[in-house]
Amino acid sequence: MSLAQIIQDLETAAVAGDLPLAPRAENIVPGEGSPTAEILLIGEAPGFHESVEHRPFVGVSGKLLRKTLTEAGFPPESVFISNIIKARPPENRDPTPEEIAAYKPFLDREIDLINPKLIVTLGRFSMAKFLSEVKISQVHGRLHKVVWAGQNRFILPMYHPAAALRSTQMKTAFISDFEKLPKIMAWLKDQSEIQTFAKIVKAQLL
Repeated sequence: MSLAQIIQDLETAAVAGDLPLAPRAENIVPGEGSPTAEILLIGEAPGFHESVEHRPFVGVSGKLLRKTLTEAGFPPESVFISNIIKARPPENRDPTPEEIAAYKPFLDREIDLINPKLIVTLGRFSMAKFLSEVKISQVHGRLHKVVWAGQNRFILPMYHPAAALRSTQMKTAFISDFEKLPKIMAWLKDQSEIQTFAKIVKAQLL
């Protein structure tokens, strides 16, 4: 499986009429970034600019996201950026549960393929994929460890950049949460090294 194959399967499903919001392959806005990224960011849905350029987060809110990522020490090309759904809802309305369900297999395949150390959710819809019983205002910027699809995953909920642009308070929180990324990634690396060392010691004792 590859990212190219996931995109091809999305476009094939669109042509077959199996995907809401995407009657043509040209409607698909796939995820983009490094296939070996340690950080996967998941937003809500493409907007107008994204549907024109066929790239996620390239409009005004996308520019804020990419700028904030870079200032935190993580250039956009070093991460992977995707969305819950891969086509633009009319008038940028919220995605429906049926639309989210239709695109779920493709996002799940991205997660499996990239296997990131950290998943950053942008907004409440992507957060709900992993943390369904919480409010984003209460948990943003706090690292969560969850069992998802049989695997331990680290989830960092954040405000969506579009919400950050609507409120000075949210924008301050948005930037502050991203400033935590270097320390969080360093901690995750330490945890990984500890687990690897423990496995080596256990193997030697057997």
